[in-house]
Amino acid sequence: MGASASQISKELLSEYQELTFLTKQEILLAHRRFSELLSKNQDSLTTRVPQEKVLTLPELKSNPFRQRICHVFSTSEEKDDSLSFEDFLDLLSAFSDSATPEIKSHYAFRIFDFDDDGTLDRTDLEHLVNCLTGDTPETRLTPEEMSQLIHNILEESDIDKDGTVNLSEFQHVISRSPDFVSSFKIVL
Repeated sequence: MGASASQISKELLSEYQELTFLTKQEILLAHRRFSELLSKNQDSLTTRVPQEKVLTLPELKSNPFRQRICHVFSTSEEKDDSLSFEDFLDLLSAFSDSATPEIKSHYAFRIFDFDDDGTLDRTDLEHLVNCLTGDTPETRLTPEEMSQLIHNILEESDIDKDGTVNLSEFQHVISRSPDFVSSFKIVL
């Protein structure tokens, strides 16, 4: 841990516990792990950690959506996808076992909405499939397979038949997927 890493006051710890789905122990562990990403004299409560460093965490390193996760949870005014400690807590909270299905599906939707336009269109769905299958020549679907898969996804999910999946349509599909909530998690 950095030499002058800040400690979390009891008041702040209680506030974080009220604002997240995390226990005090989980918050303290998150603080320790976040502090390990900092240089020696950086303050863990005010310093932003660059995305490249956040992505070195074993819990994110192999997640195919790791860049999108940082993007969605970053509150950086520079739009550089860096994370503050509070951003990091929000991320862990949304991915915790205690987060509600509504919270989890809301963030999953935002992570899968690659162009940040509030809908999952064909391009987002293609990107999503490539993330899941691995975007390499050996694992990539053929254009015909991709087209058929996206057609099937839209057929199943696009209730209003506008060619995209909106948040409520996505949440409707997720509500019928019992393993979604248990698989949408990151544990330190």
